[in-house]
This record gives sequence, C-alpha cells and structure tokens, in this order.
Amino acid sequence: MEASIIKALRRDGFKATPQRIAIGRLALSDHSHPRAQEVYEKVKAIYPTVSPATVYRTLQILKDVGLIQEFGLPHDQSRFDSNISPHINLVCMQCGSIKDLKQPGLQDMISGISLSEGFCFLRQRFDIYGICERCNKKIDKGTETDQSASD
Repeated sequence: MEASIIKALRRDGFKATPQRIAIGRLALSDHSHPRAQEVYEKVKAIYPTVSPATVYRTLQILKDVGLIQEFGLPHDQSRFDSNISPHINLVCMQCGSIKDLKQPGLQDMISGISLSEGFCFLRQRFDIYGICERCNKKIDKGTETDQSASD
C-alpha cells in the first residue's frame, strides 16, 4: 500500500513525505469513510506536530491522484472513500453511516452505458440514501414503546 501511495504522489509531482504517506496509509486502510478530522486525530497520534491543514491538503492530493473519493454529504463534513472501484454506497440519513455494497454487474452496466452513449467513463459514484438496518431497529423499538405506553 505504501509503495502505491509513493508512486501516485511522485507520478503527479508531489513529494512523498512521511506525513503524507502516513495520512495516505490511514485514509486507504479506513473503510468507514472517515471525515478529515478523524484522519487528523489518528495521524496526530503518530506525528504529534502534524497540522489539520496538512491532513486536509493531503486528502485533497490523494483525491486528485485517484487514490480516494470525496463525499460531500448533506449536513455533513466531507467524508473519504478508499474504495475507488465501481460500487454502491448505502448512506444512512439517520446516523451518517456509509456502507459499500458490491453489486454484480455494476461495472458491466457502467461500461454498457458509456459505450452506447459514446461517453468516456472516468469514475463513478452511486449513492443510495435511506435509513440503515440498525437505525430502523431503533425506530421500530421506539414505535413499539410509544404504542405500549398509549395502551
């Protein structure tokens, strides 16, 4: 992983500093779609002198070189996705969780649309917004409690 970070940074003319490599390693290994602040807190434990600006800048660089994707979600800070292969993101509007869903045939669908429309596919982002299973269970429990209290 470290070698691919260094290669991507250098290929696009960026210095592969130890801090940038550490930020890249953390961003690429965290599949929870972290916020920049969460990446900063983890990197700060390793490099106490790192600044938030360095983390934000490096995350933008990692996005620019194609190693991560950025989510601009409603009512939320940007989140970062290390999974750049075609997939679906299930985004919970209640708790903010994001789950990657691999869907068989998605790549074929994207390729087919691109081909039929003469469209040069560079990247994709397919988001489905709703309420996750965990939040649905909480909502269901709350409804049951409300109903039993009114009986």
